[in-house]
Amino acid sequence: MNKISYKPLGEKVETDKILDMVFKDSSVKHGLQEFSKGILKRASAFQKEDSKFYVRCLKRGKDIFIYDKNKKTGKPEEIIRQLWLIKLTEEYKYPIDRIEVEKSVQFGVEVREKSADIVLYKEDKITPYIIFELKQPNAKKAEEQLKSYLSAEGAEGGVWSNGVQKFILYRPYPKEYITTLSDIPNVNQTWDDLFEEKRSYDELQEKFDLSFIISRLEEMVLAQAGVNVFEEVFKLIYAKLYDEDQAKNIRTEKEVHFRQYKEPKRTYAVVNDELFKGAIKEWEDIFNPLSKIDLTPEQLQICIPFLEQVKFFGSGREELEIVDRAFEHLIAEVSKGQKGQYFTPRNVIKMCVKMLNPQKDEYVIDPACGSGGFLLHTMYWVWDTDLKSASQAAKQKYANRYLYGIDFDDNMRRISQALMLIAGDGRHNIFKRNSLDGRDWIGEHAEEARSRLKSLLRLFDNPKQDEENRKTYRHLKFDILMTNPPFAGEITDSGLLRQYEFGKKNGKLKQKVERHLLFIERSLDTLRPDGKMAIVLPQGVYNNTNMEWLREWLFEKARILAVVGLEGNTFKLPAPAKGTGTKTSVLFLQKWKKNEEPLEDYPIFMAVSKKSGKDTSGEYIFLDEKGRRIKSEGGIFETEGKLMLDDDLDEIAEAFVKFAKKEKFGWWSK
Repeated sequence: MNKISYKPLGEKVETDKILDMVFKDSSVKHGLQEFSKGILKRASAFQKEDSKFYVRCLKRGKDIFIYDKNKKTGKPEEIIRQLWLIKLTEEYKYPIDRIEVEKSVQFGVEVREKSADIVLYKEDKITPYIIFELKQPNAKKAEEQLKSYLSAEGAEGGVWSNGVQKFILYRPYPKEYITTLSDIPNVNQTWDDLFEEKRSYDELQEKFDLSFIISRLEEMVLAQAGVNVFEEVFKLIYAKLYDEDQAKNIRTEKEVHFRQYKEPKRTYAVVNDELFKGAIKEWEDIFNPLSKIDLTPEQLQICIPFLEQVKFFGSGREELEIVDRAFEHLIAEVSKGQKGQYFTPRNVIKMCVKMLNPQKDEYVIDPACGSGGFLLHTMYWVWDTDLKSASQAAKQKYANRYLYGIDFDDNMRRISQALMLIAGDGRHNIFKRNSLDGRDWIGEHAEEARSRLKSLLRLFDNPKQDEENRKTYRHLKFDILMTNPPFAGEITDSGLLRQYEFGKKNGKLKQKVERHLLFIERSLDTLRPDGKMAIVLPQGVYNNTNMEWLREWLFEKARILAVVGLEGNTFKLPAPAKGTGTKTSVLFLQKWKKNEEPLEDYPIFMAVSKKSGKDTSGEYIFLDEKGRRIKSEGGIFETEGKLMLDDDLDEIAEAFVKFAKKEKFGWWSK
């Protein structure tokens, strides 16, 4: 095999620096996950002239222009090509003399201007073997263009890659294209060898970009398949979860069967429908028992490779947040904007959890749990504090017993269940119910939720009041409540309004009440005396003159611990999702103890966030260790230094902890 060498023709530049310029962000942080750190460092770049940068082409033996820092223009795809050349020669061990770049492709009797980025030849160095179509990281897939190259050149396989993800086509002529492969053969393999490979649970990739995967599935299949995108993605994810669960806990060889090459007669529709049926039985409340995957075998052949390589179970916390953001993208137009529901930014959630400092023996609930962020981060907090040295079984037992969530939106409920499942909970206390309406807690359909919450039902000395509460589950005994209730909409249902003090005025039933106001009353009823609460509310609750009655009511019911104003971009979402620019604050309070007289004068912690961690377009702002912004496409990026969100909420939480200790609040006095 030819030896690889690099001969700089100008001043050598650190790889990270040139990739910073070419991609506007450091490549390692930008998400070039297709390449190892070793390969990234081999992409030697050089500065020639004052402003222009070049890379030495491994094949052509000359310097190729990649970036002009004065004009701020360049050719990111050339970097991708050079990285693939290094990967093909060093990892796959192909000789450089079997590789050609910029090869003109002949269509019919004409030679068009377009050329293939890389062509890998068979051992005869004449017959095209694999053709590569390479793009910059933010480029979308062009499957048809790659197919046209393969047809024109008669190549068996093709690779489309943008450095973040790759898509492989293989055509065992005269059969149809196979899109289920996750890799290409190395120099000592054939395509058939890949079909014989088995994949084990331990080999699955733990770091992945689910947002990218979902967007590709939408683009390539789901948007044109005439199916409910959310439903089909969710089915595939749960089939994948079931397969991993079986491999992790049951199969002795830990084999995963999300794809099955060994049994060609069993189509992907059969294999994955079997896995999906197993998932339905394992997690009975997620899908209708009669549900099935509505994708055709051909569509599944395209979808499966994107998910088969990754590992959901055991995902780290950062990876789990990426999964969470992917679900946020997926459901953006399904159920959020129309109902005033928005995923609570995780930095806001972490602030709330840190300030309230949940303990291992405290029951925690979110009555509008959405994707379950408050529950997820409460679980992590307790695991890292009270249960730091505990076994995994003890940690799961805590989550099974002490964390509860309720949401009236079925899609949101299923997302929170999936996230808790992936996080290692194994079982959940998350229910599809209407927290505001006691009527929704009566009947057989609510039996599971009622049975799980029975021990937390508040008992009354008054028999009539006690009987009513046993029907409606209105008054509970939770230690901590954290929530971001929906703001949009007014409740006009007289049957629901009749259940609330806020639904009446001077003994008469109101015609309408804003939804979030009812959540305030409902949330306080959910807490035991001395219980603590954090609730996200519109700013008007705190400063509008017509809300003075509510503030007086709150002072009578609870001690106001803190009010933290959130920066205006906090709940904005990138297009096409519709976030909100409503000014919001988080209210922290502690319910007065039974028979405790409200204090007339006491200090309240007040803070205003100046940095939300998002820009005006709703994109998260990540910084490297030098304070430089890194654009995130929703993926996981390995960094030499620390990746941080550009916000000030942790500083606010730290300041509150000092305040709480000074005021000798019980949960921070230890």
